[in-house]
Amino acid sequence: MNAKPEPLVEAVETPLPFLPFTRPTIDEATIAGVADVLRSGWITSGPNVKAFEARLSAYCGGRPVRAFNSGTCTMEIALRIAGIGERSADEVVTTPLTWVSTANIVLDVGARPVFADIDPVTRNIDLDRVEEIVGGDTRAIIPVDLTGLPVDRTRLYALARERDLRIVEDAAQSFGSSWDGKPIGSTGDFVSFSFHANKNITTIEGGCLVMNDEAEAKLAEQYRLQGVVRSGHDGMDVERVGGKYNLTDVAARVGLGQLPHLASFTAKRRALARRYFDGFDAAFLADIDCRLPVADFTRSNWHMFQVILPEAHLAKRSMKRADVMAALADRGIGTGVHYPALHLFALYRRLGWKEGDFPHAEYAGRNTLTLPLFP
Repeated sequence: MNAKPEPLVEAVETPLPFLPFTRPTIDEATIAGVADVLRSGWITSGPNVKAFEARLSAYCGGRPVRAFNSGTCTMEIALRIAGIGERSADEVVTTPLTWVSTANIVLDVGARPVFADIDPVTRNIDLDRVEEIVGGDTRAIIPVDLTGLPVDRTRLYALARERDLRIVEDAAQSFGSSWDGKPIGSTGDFVSFSFHANKNITTIEGGCLVMNDEAEAKLAEQYRLQGVVRSGHDGMDVERVGGKYNLTDVAARVGLGQLPHLASFTAKRRALARRYFDGFDAAFLADIDCRLPVADFTRSNWHMFQVILPEAHLAKRSMKRADVMAALADRGIGTGVHYPALHLFALYRRLGWKEGDFPHAEYAGRNTLTLPLFP
């Protein structure tokens, strides 16, 4: 019979209050503002959505921005605007280490997702692998800024220009991050942000798409609401199939209250991330192969702080990630898993992907642990 593994953490006499891995920070002025919207009677898309889009556009250097009810539909709409999926052979390259929506939207538009393994240090898509797999049917790349750490935009866009590819930046986690001193969203091709409850700023649910010109923005508006085009007081036409993706004024008012705090939220996250690095014994972690994230305090917004647990070291103690999570939960500390390697989900196995295809993503997917980090 196996001996019971030693406790991972010492017991404490007085349990700590429960610490979730994330929690939104919403001030009283925003709560009061939401109440004003509810009293106004205009609670679906209206003046607050317009105001939110204007503020987002200003943040993104004046580029056209449209708000939506998620940061998933934004990527799907970007692909549709670019005409990707109109040919059955169209392929889109992305990472297998991300929330599954990044690949699902490729299937939604009728294209095929093609995965490239991650860089084991940054945990973002490995652009060396991307260069190897881009082929004649490749139409776009969807890079993901995992935990808010930006993918190398300089190299990414050089590759896009060389191979004539569209880029849909899955920047769901990197609102407030930067590249070459410029905010993510202020340059590039399509940029998709999420304002889900666990993001650095929130609209409860929601997102936005940053585009290149007003023609693309007009198309986005059609895709956002059933393809409808209005004219005059009573004119209506439908030119294409759209969805029901509009953001409410209630959600937009939350976003308007969040935006002024972005800089302070980011500063606090960076300070907390530094405390994590200061608190870890780097030599011990290296000895057992427990991997910390890249210590980037300039570009990253520190959306999440993740460690890669030492799989072999834990196995010697008959432990897995779930045991570590349970031990921390016993201490009142909440954790998360972001993300399992998505090519191993049943849906993607049926498309031909299998274990061993992307070893770096699979190792990270088995061993990633998200620790608490929020303002």
